[in-house]
Amino acid sequence: MRDLTKYEGVIPAFYACYDENGEISPKAVQDLTRYYIEKGVKGVYVNGSSGECIYLTPAERKIVLENVMAANDGSLTVIAHVACNSTKESQELAAHAESLGVDAIAAIPPIYFKLPEHAIAKYWNDISEAAPNTDFVIYNIPQLAGVALTPALYAEMRKNPRVIGVKNSSMPVQDIQTFASAGGEDYVVFNGPDEQFISGRLMGAAGGIGGTYGAMPELFIKMNECLADKDWKTAKAIQYDVNDIIAKLCSGHGNMYAVIKGVLKENEGLELGSVKAPFAPLNAEDEKVVKEAAEMIRAAKAKYL
Repeated sequence: MRDLTKYEGVIPAFYACYDENGEISPKAVQDLTRYYIEKGVKGVYVNGSSGECIYLTPAERKIVLENVMAANDGSLTVIAHVACNSTKESQELAAHAESLGVDAIAAIPPIYFKLPEHAIAKYWNDISEAAPNTDFVIYNIPQLAGVALTPALYAEMRKNPRVIGVKNSSMPVQDIQTFASAGGEDYVVFNGPDEQFISGRLMGAAGGIGGTYGAMPELFIKMNECLADKDWKTAKAIQYDVNDIIAKLCSGHGNMYAVIKGVLKENEGLELGSVKAPFAPLNAEDEKVVKEAAEMIRAAKAKYL
């Protein structure tokens, strides 16, 4: 049986960090990494959706990961998302990630063209072959990728000994049960949708990876603790408040990640820049949204921590 404990718990999806010119900021990446260490999260998921991976070049994604690893003192589990639409570029990022010593790599399926399952399996296995000493996590996000991980495809992928499980971001919480039951104790399932953190955990997810965790990691850590203590009432109450915060984060003209970066500046003093086009940056009216979301997070922390 494999020891998968380093993947259990709260793992924020890492944000892309830019300077005033819109270039990747090594300093901001390292500042954000140290912020997560100080907050006590289990690990970070780098260069995924929250890291604006689709809009970053492979070279930019390398800079991000290199600076996460440079700032990590060994206390964070690091999962690097390496998928590009090109198998060759994905393999390049996978080999780079392994050379830096990440704990795992992850990949969505190729997007745009609808490929048959055997082609998706080959794509994932080819990426995994480029990092032969590193765990591999399947990233299931059908609402964005356009293709869903099926039980049959998951069964095929489990023939690869480096596959350790699934980051499941599909909305039906039953999907977590499906993958957790199929894999058993030798595989891990991560809850993806932040709005159902406690539901996903109760249905079999060993941990969670989420794009809003970074704005309020203490609240997700507290929910995780409540689940361990079987304090269902408090866990539910925090989840309800977190969901209201998420709705506020999504209510701006600017992209949610731009709002979150504004919140982190307001509450934590972190300067992470804006977002990469074609994501919409904040406009003047969004300043109110940022301040309201920041206050909601402060109030929730005062209420539960």
